[in-house]
Amino acid sequence: MTKPLWQLDAVEISTLTKSAEISVADVTAAAIARMHEKNPTLNAVVEDLGDEAMQRARALDDDLASGKPAGPLHGVPVTIKVNVDQKGHATTNGVTALANAIAPDDAPIVRNLLAAGAVVIGRTNTPEFSFRAETDNALHGRTRNPWGDHVSPGGSSGGAGSAVMAGIGALGHGNDIGGSLRFPAAAQGAVTVKPGLGRVPAWNPSQTKERGMLAQSMSVQGLIARSAADLHLSMPAVIAPDPRDPFHAPLPWRGDAPDTPVRVGFTRETYGFDLHPEVSRALDVARDAMRDAGYEVEEITPPDIREAGLAGYRALLGEVKALMAPDIQAYGSPTIQTIFEQYFEQFPPYEGDELLQMMAQRSHYAREWSLFLERYPLVITPFLPQPFFAPDRDTEGSEGVREVLGAALWSYAMNFMGLPAGSVPAHLAELPQGTQPINIQIVGRRWREDLVVDACAAIEERVGRMCDPLWARFG
Repeated sequence: MTKPLWQLDAVEISTLTKSAEISVADVTAAAIARMHEKNPTLNAVVEDLGDEAMQRARALDDDLASGKPAGPLHGVPVTIKVNVDQKGHATTNGVTALANAIAPDDAPIVRNLLAAGAVVIGRTNTPEFSFRAETDNALHGRTRNPWGDHVSPGGSSGGAGSAVMAGIGALGHGNDIGGSLRFPAAAQGAVTVKPGLGRVPAWNPSQTKERGMLAQSMSVQGLIARSAADLHLSMPAVIAPDPRDPFHAPLPWRGDAPDTPVRVGFTRETYGFDLHPEVSRALDVARDAMRDAGYEVEEITPPDIREAGLAGYRALLGEVKALMAPDIQAYGSPTIQTIFEQYFEQFPPYEGDELLQMMAQRSHYAREWSLFLERYPLVITPFLPQPFFAPDRDTEGSEGVREVLGAALWSYAMNFMGLPAGSVPAHLAELPQGTQPINIQIVGRRWREDLVVDACAAIEERVGRMCDPLWARFG
């Protein structure tokens, strides 16, 4: 082996462990050692499951030796975000009052990862109530970005992104109700796809009541990786059916082969927010990479994202205000309470009849985009109009929240419409504040996450993985 085991990606690990060229125990031990080396600085993993992981790793090696079939993720070290149930561990959601909320069983995505042969080495950080594009809380503390303290790790799956990019496991579980997979991927140069509605089964056995209808329809489970190939390997496992999610759509990962060349829409539209030259450059790189890979890319005027995004976020905050506000007031820190005050000011929540009307209007926006995507199965868009923001930017009043969330229309509009959207790095920018990756977004047709990941792979082929320059610079 010419490189440390912790640097292996999921494809390499599964290939080498299933052929017994390396043991699951050795791979797991290397990931745990990397966690012990880097996590004290990053605070990405807030519960160390090293002992448990080594027991499972040895059991997987014994199973292989006895002739039992190996799963597609055999021996791949992964992390699980602390807002999802893992049997015997606290589902804290970053809230001090939930420090001892022990899960009675595994959530579907945890069950599916384990069934595929993955090894869980730790649980990763999230902000309070998993409702910030930053990762910090009074219970677990602040997560740092491995690129440096000049850039936030993003949120709410900031711990997952930081762990993966630092080499603490090849895959990081996360979830996304307004951008919580794509924000940390963009902050740290990782690759992810926010699945569409119904793609990945979801439920927390520890729930005492059902989530609101918009939370059900906008929130999805997914994975953060260092390469598109790892998403193609792992996503078929996590979309396996689970009867505890009655609205899951049991479709295969790969759909029918599309007509070629695939038509791709391209836009720089940022709806009144200034587009930074380095973000524009990243969009150019993505466009050119896809053209060179055989895609037919055309500049387009997309259906109105500003209207759809604002309608969706104001509706979601209406539901949050009605169902979550008492808990936020009772158990939230002064920081999160102040941030929510800004959310409610900048995105005035719909209430009463108006909330019901805007929930109904969701199908209008989704239909517009469904028709648009018939012509353009993929669309290249900005994710954020500016390079990723500094830590705690959302605590800096109205301008801070406007930069962090107000400008993220391309992010939360996709959740409201239930469309798949990938995030992939397209440029490494040398900025006055420091070096940082710039990710762009790929929007796809409903149920065609596979096409989104294909597009991410085409861009990655041109740009390379961001973990390589990160490790070269920072170890």
